[in-house]
Amino acid sequence: MVVVLLAIIVIAIYYFGTRNHDYWAKRNVKHDPPVFLFGNNYKGFIGQRSFTQVANDLYNRFPNEKVVGYYRGSTPELYIRDPDIIREILNTDFAYFYRRGHGKDPKVEPLSANLFGAEGDLWKLLRQRITPAFTTAKLKAMFPLVVRCAERLQDVARAAAGRSDACDVRELMARFTTEFIGACGFGVDADSLGNENSAFRNIGRMIFATPLPIIIKEMLYQLLPPMRSFLHVANPKLRDEIIELVKTIREDRQCKPSGRHDFIDLLLELETKGKIVGESVEHRNADGTPLIVDMEMDIIMMAAQVYVFFGAGFETSSSATSFLLHQLAYNPEIQAKIQSEIDGVLQKYDNKLCYDAVAEMTLLGMAFKEGMRMFPSLGVLNRVCARTYTFPQLGLTIDPGVKIVIPVEALQNDEKYFDNPREFRPERFTPEEIQKRHKYVYLPFGDGPRACIGLRLGEMQSLAGLAAVLQQCSVSPAAETRRVPPLDSRSNIVQAVRGGLPLKLTSRDVSYASE
Repeated sequence: MVVVLLAIIVIAIYYFGTRNHDYWAKRNVKHDPPVFLFGNNYKGFIGQRSFTQVANDLYNRFPNEKVVGYYRGSTPELYIRDPDIIREILNTDFAYFYRRGHGKDPKVEPLSANLFGAEGDLWKLLRQRITPAFTTAKLKAMFPLVVRCAERLQDVARAAAGRSDACDVRELMARFTTEFIGACGFGVDADSLGNENSAFRNIGRMIFATPLPIIIKEMLYQLLPPMRSFLHVANPKLRDEIIELVKTIREDRQCKPSGRHDFIDLLLELETKGKIVGESVEHRNADGTPLIVDMEMDIIMMAAQVYVFFGAGFETSSSATSFLLHQLAYNPEIQAKIQSEIDGVLQKYDNKLCYDAVAEMTLLGMAFKEGMRMFPSLGVLNRVCARTYTFPQLGLTIDPGVKIVIPVEALQNDEKYFDNPREFRPERFTPEEIQKRHKYVYLPFGDGPRACIGLRLGEMQSLAGLAAVLQQCSVSPAAETRRVPPLDSRSNIVQAVRGGLPLKLTSRDVSYASE
């Protein structure tokens, strides 16, 4: 009896560990042979390869394929190499691929009910109501807050330039970004530039410094889909910190908009309006018309949106700006041209940063886009097939639940689309050059209905911070600087480098923007 029971257990484990492993073979999709339990993702599960590194490897090893198969455990994934197919997934046939597929249950992990991670109707209702926070008028209105943060950044940068040791520009720009989020998102003084251990800065670190127990749970979450309802992979300390932060700000504002016109005001406005109502993207009536669905903006839902506003804005902007400074350190001629542009533009505005001045810094803007091309903060885009779909170019039919991965970094560093892609060349982003390229080979902010809602805000804040630093300081490699920074193979959604980005800052002989 014991032998029979053991045999049943072994067979069940083997079946579970190999189920679906013939999925791509049946469909004649090129893929590496999967192994028991791990599929193709053993190195990913143990933290030796990040999502982006896996995607880059597949993209480069199958140069003649439009799509490549992969198994994350027993879950089939399809990596898309063709920009025309990418356009269909992100835009044309979005109704089949509206899910992002992070798979977290908001009832169990409440912070997952944010605009980035939400699915279906919840995502659509949130998107339609949060979009008004990012209009041109509101961006201009908050720019004086950006300038205040940029002036504080200049003070810290000048102090760093006065020291002989290297400055970790990754940490410097992270502190600036956190300061900006505190001021423009929540109407509070985060004091991240004045105090590297401020409460806001510690929350930013907590979001992306995942404890080992959570890493192990995340691995089991990916390996054992039937066990997901029992595996809570969120960090409870982080959850409590975010909820407490929102409660405090909400009570300070007496549960109503304060007139600051920041992100918290928008959420409070939605709360006072009651239920958010709209058409369903998931369900239809018998006559084919969409069902009407609704949701409420309660304190937990507000905390979820604050969490993603903080996390997405903090990590992506600080990563992009620090990487650009790193590239400029190794391209001093381009750095000098950008500084000359900054000086010339600011002279027209009494040496004061403002919204219109930053908009005129076209070379700085092109350099920022080039940095995002070489090292996008999100190295991949994820979608999940919501219903049976056939790719018209391939005659390939996939089922609901199949994950789609778009290898953004690999596309943006493919010499087929960008000549000598490892060369830092801002002129790739002149209007004429952009017009020549396929739109779907440059996707640092995604595209389609689920494109990054904060694109313009993030770019505005990033350019202001870069202009503030480069007006006052020049950057150059320090003794410990590595030309190609080592990647953190444990990073997943957002890319990260190991050990920061140390550079030497040197003061320039110019008038201070704050004078």
